[in-house]
Amino acid sequence: MIQSRIDVGMRRHLATSAPRRGQVGAGLIEVLIAVLVMGVGLLGVAAMQTTALRNSSSALDRSQAVIQTYAILDAMRANRNEALGLQYNTALICVPPAGGSLAQNDVRFWIESLEATLGAGPATCGAIACAGSVLGIGIDCEITVQWDDSRASDGPGTPGAAAQTVTTRTRL
Repeated sequence: MIQSRIDVGMRRHLATSAPRRGQVGAGLIEVLIAVLVMGVGLLGVAAMQTTALRNSSSALDRSQAVIQTYAILDAMRANRNEALGLQYNTALICVPPAGGSLAQNDVRFWIESLEATLGAGPATCGAIACAGSVLGIGIDCEITVQWDDSRASDGPGTPGAAAQTVTTRTRL
């Protein structure tokens, strides 16, 4: 009788602990698909980060160009007599001109500063165009800064414009 109880108990134990016939864990295909989906997602995140960094750099260049226009305007305000005499007027120049007068030195240092902040190259240029005195009140000036911004993106898969331009207009 004791033997039969042990046999019955063993049978119950064997019946409940028998291996299941269905799948228990994740198969190799499921793991490979999960890794593929995660890899594609990480590539998307990396592409977004690259685009954001590139466009952030473009925005920094734009800000630097505006700062440079105000820098030459401040130099012109400090040397108002030569500015009123249109001594600062220059066509679009990309190479720092030779020094000489205070206005020529200011323009030379301005172009050198443009190259230092926006990158030296044939596309980094500046121009100053001032009109004559308006009833003795002052002169209207237009400062133009141009630089190469081809690394920026205009949209998915399209490079930025090779030459960007910032123009500031003011009255001295």
